[in-house]
Amino acid sequence: MIHVPSLAIGAGIASITLIVVFFAFNVSSNESELVVAPTPVIQETGPAQITSATFFENGSPIIGNPNAPVTLIEFGDYQCFYCNQFFHKTEPELFKNYVETGKVKVIFKDYTIIGPDSISAAHAAHCADDQEMFWEYHDTLYNNWNGENNGWASSENLLEFARDVELDIDMFSKCMIESKHTEIIANSNQDAKDLGLTGTPAFFVIGPDNKVTKIGGAQPYDVFERIFNSELEK
Repeated sequence: MIHVPSLAIGAGIASITLIVVFFAFNVSSNESELVVAPTPVIQETGPAQITSATFFENGSPIIGNPNAPVTLIEFGDYQCFYCNQFFHKTEPELFKNYVETGKVKVIFKDYTIIGPDSISAAHAAHCADDQEMFWEYHDTLYNNWNGENNGWASSENLLEFARDVELDIDMFSKCMIESKHTEIIANSNQDAKDLGLTGTPAFFVIGPDNKVTKIGGAQPYDVFERIFNSELEK
């Protein structure tokens, strides 16, 4: 079954503008204004504090040219149906035309909203990152997707996936048992909530002028193409 918070393909696109990291930006919806601050601020009430760290920290290693002028941030859940659809139907062409050509770099961030296996899968990807194999494991997870909360991302299967990408199994197992990356996953989830996300996948395109465009849902290739090209023309 499809998890309710997963965003449908027809979800809308909203644009928000970020002027460096010291000014406010507005979301073109009825949401409260999000205020950008130089450092995260803990507060009892009021809008979430959005900083550059909200986008760039608590995520995967960058894939693509680190100096690419455009950044794509994806918030995803490895059990999410539409995340898997994006991975198989849209991502390959995007990577070929924009990431492999040095125009766009990508960061993946966790928003584990579907179930316990979502957290386990995210943790396994970060354990693979300890061995510099994040993206290989990330791809293996999506290539083995088989629904939501049905056991395909069980501990036993996550271990098999580690063998598939030839990780050091002792190191991987120790990482999983110790729950080494619990904090980064929790922080990434909080980043998603601070940005007002309610489902997955969700994307933010950050251009060379620091303009941020939010893309909700597994939109088709041409939506990303139009936004990328618009940013690259600046």
